[in-house]
Amino acid sequence: MNIKTFFLAAMLLPCFLKAQQSNTPNAAEIAQGIARLSVKGSVLYIAAHPDDENTRLLAYLAKEAKVRTAYLSLTRGDGGQNLIGNEQAELLGQIRTQELLAARKVDGAEQFFSRANDFGFSKTSAETFKIWGKDQILADAVWMIRKFRPDVIITRFPEDTRAGHGHHAASAIIAREAFVAAADPKQFPEQLKKGVTVWKAKRILWNTYNFGSNNTTAPDQLKINIGTYNPLLGKSYGEIAAVSRTNHKSQGFGSPLQRGEAFEYFSHTAGEPAKASLFDGINISVSNKNILLLLNQIQQQYRINQPSASLPDLLKLKRLAAKEQDFNQQLLDELIIACAGLWAEAVVPEANYAVGDSIPVNLNTIYRASNSLKISGQLNGRNIDLQDNRLSSMKYNVRAEKSDITQPYYLKKEHPIGYYIIDKQEEIGYPENPNALTAKVQFTIEGEPLEINLPILFKSTDPIKGEQYQPLVIAPKVTATLSDQAYLFVNGQPKAIEVNLKSFTKNVAGEVVPVLPVGWKSSPEKVNFNFVQKGDGQLVVFTITPSANSSSAKLKLEVKIAGEIESKGFRTIRYDHIPNINLFPNATAKLEVADLKIAGKRIAYIVGAGDLVSNALQQVGYEVVHLNTSQVLLNNLSSFDAIVTGVRFFNVNEEARNIHTKLMDYVKSGGVLLEQYNVNNGLKSTNFGPYPFRLVNKRVTEEDAKVSFTKPSHTALNHPNKITDKDFDGWVQERGLYFADDIDPKYETILRMNDTGEAANEGSLLIANYGKGKFVYTSLSFFRQLPAGVPGAYRLFANLLSK
Repeated sequence: MNIKTFFLAAMLLPCFLKAQQSNTPNAAEIAQGIARLSVKGSVLYIAAHPDDENTRLLAYLAKEAKVRTAYLSLTRGDGGQNLIGNEQAELLGQIRTQELLAARKVDGAEQFFSRANDFGFSKTSAETFKIWGKDQILADAVWMIRKFRPDVIITRFPEDTRAGHGHHAASAIIAREAFVAAADPKQFPEQLKKGVTVWKAKRILWNTYNFGSNNTTAPDQLKINIGTYNPLLGKSYGEIAAVSRTNHKSQGFGSPLQRGEAFEYFSHTAGEPAKASLFDGINISVSNKNILLLLNQIQQQYRINQPSASLPDLLKLKRLAAKEQDFNQQLLDELIIACAGLWAEAVVPEANYAVGDSIPVNLNTIYRASNSLKISGQLNGRNIDLQDNRLSSMKYNVRAEKSDITQPYYLKKEHPIGYYIIDKQEEIGYPENPNALTAKVQFTIEGEPLEINLPILFKSTDPIKGEQYQPLVIAPKVTATLSDQAYLFVNGQPKAIEVNLKSFTKNVAGEVVPVLPVGWKSSPEKVNFNFVQKGDGQLVVFTITPSANSSSAKLKLEVKIAGEIESKGFRTIRYDHIPNINLFPNATAKLEVADLKIAGKRIAYIVGAGDLVSNALQQVGYEVVHLNTSQVLLNNLSSFDAIVTGVRFFNVNEEARNIHTKLMDYVKSGGVLLEQYNVNNGLKSTNFGPYPFRLVNKRVTEEDAKVSFTKPSHTALNHPNKITDKDFDGWVQERGLYFADDIDPKYETILRMNDTGEAANEGSLLIANYGKGKFVYTSLSFFRQLPAGVPGAYRLFANLLSK
C-alpha cells in the first residue's frame, strides 16, 4: 500500500466503520462505489468554520465526479452562538464537530480540522493570525495537504474584506500559502519525518458566490453545473446538500431541498489555471488498462438484486490491484465486505467503564453472500465460527487504561484563546480521537485477507427509538464535578460550593480535597467517600472563604484513591441528532471576589435560544423563576422585580409578538424589563420595546475595547453599584454583538465603544423610562461574561435590573 492509500485508509476507517453499525451500503450505493473505483482524483476544500463549506459542491465532487473529497475546517466553531442549548466555547465546538461529521455522512466527503480555536468574530485576518499564531495553523494546513495529497484545493472565501470575517479571509490566505509550502521540503521539514512527503497540488481556486448583494462571480470564471440528478441515489446534489446542511442544527441551518440546475463559479488563485474543468491537465482515471477492463466488466455484470454475484470479480480485482499506485484499496475492501453481506459489531453491555476495569466485549458477525464462498474470520488469534446467514458471537475482554479516558485529544491540556495544544503531530486533523478502543478482526474471503478495526460501542434498545449505538465511555474511577466554571464571592463573603462525586466502578474509597492558594480556606478541608456500587454518587459541599489579600483565585479539586490523584469532572451533552458527547474536563473553577450590591431580588427569566445567565444570577443571590410565554400571558407579573429575556428570544420564539403588550403593561406599571441580544436576521418579531429601534450586524469584538460613559451621572451607572472603567476589565471574547441602530430619541444610550480604527458606536445599551417602570435592551454579551465570572459585568447587570 503506497503512502497516499495508507493515509486515506487511516483517515477514512473510523468514520466508515462507525457507519457500518446502522448504515450498511445498499445495492445502489454499492453500484455507486464500484463506479468510484476507476477514479483516483482528490479535492480538498478549505474554510474557517462548520457551515462555511459548500455542501452542494462537496456532494457533487464525492458522488458525481467520484473523487476523494474532504473539508478542512480550520476551527470547530467554538466561538459561535448556540440555537439549541446553553453550551458555549469548547462544548459548542464538540457539538459542531459532530454536526460536521453527520453532514459528511450525507454528502460523502471527509472531515478534518486544524488546531485553531474559534475565539469569536474577528474583523481582520491580521487580528486572527495574531491570536491563532499564523505559523502553527499554516503548518497544520501543510500537514493535511501532505497527508491527504489533493490534486485540487478550493477555498470558500477571498483574502480581503469581502470575506466578511477575519477567520474567513485568514482561511484563504492559509490555503494559498499552504499550497506553496506543502511542495517545499524546506518548509516544515520536521513533518517529513512523520511519514508524509512533499506534495504539489495542480491548482488552487476560489469558489466564488452570490449571497444576496454580495456577488463575487463573474462571466470569465470557470463555471460548472452541479445541479445534476443521480438516479442511483434518487436525489439531485442540491437535495443531498440541503440534507447535509440541515445537520448544522446548533446554528439553525435547516435548509430547503433544491432541485434543478445550479452553477458554481471558480476564480483562479495559483498553480495551473483551469479552463474547462477543475481537473484540467490531471489524469483522475486509473491508468492500468487491465484494471479498467475488469472494472468495466464488473459494472456491466453488476446485479442490483444480487451484489454478491460480483464478489469473484471484485476479489480478482483486489489481487490485480494489490501493488497498483493510487488505487483506492480501502474502498475496494469496503465494497467486498458490502457485497458479501458481511456485518460486524463490537459492543459492550454498559455505557461506561472505569480505568482499570476489564471490559466485556461481544463481537457479533454475520455474512449473507448467497453463494458458496469460503469466508472465515479471526479475532486475537481465535477463529470466528462463520456460517452463511447465521449470526456468530464471540466474547472477550479488554482492559481500560488511563490513556483510554474519553477526552478529546485536543482538550487534554489547557489552552490559550486562539488554539489548542496538541503535542503529537500525527493527531493533527482528526475530528475525533484516533486511538479509541477497537476490535481488530481479520476476515478471509476466498483466500484474500481483509482487516476491520471495529469501534467498541455501547448498544442498547430504546422503547421509542429502537436499537441505539453510542460511544463507549472510559472514565476515571471517581469524578468531582463543579456546577459552574466560575464563582463570585459577593463582598468577600464565604460561599458554599457544591461538588457532585460520581463513581464509575464498584468498591472504591478515597477523599476529595479542594486545593486553594494561600489565604483562601475551605471548610471542611476534605471529604471522604466510599462507593460500593458503580454509578453511586455523593453531593458534597465545601464552604470557601476568600483571602483578605486576594480578589481572585483558582480552585482545583483532587480526588485521591489508593495513593493516586485525579482531578476530573464529568460533563455530558445529549441531542438526538448527534451521538452522545462525554467529556472529563479538569475539576477547576475561577474564584472572583466582587463588591456587588443588588436592588430587587425576584427575577422572571423567559428562556431564549439557551444561556447560563439565570444560573449566574442565582449564584449571587437572585431568586429566579423561569417562565414560558403561556405563563407570561396567564399570570400576574407584578410580583417580579424584573423580567429578563434570554439571548435570541426574538429569533426562536414564535410567541414573542404575542407577549409584547403584556410585557409593556408590566413595565408601565413599574416593572423592569431587560432584553438580551438578538440577531438581526430571522426575527419572529421586531417589536422589542415601547419605542422603535432596529438591530444591525454591528459589533465590538475586541473584549478590551475602551468603553466611554456618555452620561456618567445616569442611574444605571451609579445605582446600586458605581460603575467605573475597571468594571470593563477582564471581559471575554467580545464587548457585544448585533447593536441597535435607528434608535428612537426616547431611549437613552449611556455607553460608547468601538473596535480599533472604527467609528464609535452607542448601540450596545438602550434604556427608556416607560410609565412607572424601565425598559432595557442590551447587546452586551452578558451571556458570556456572567458565566465566566467577570465581576464588572455582574455589577452592571445588577444596576440594569434595579429600579
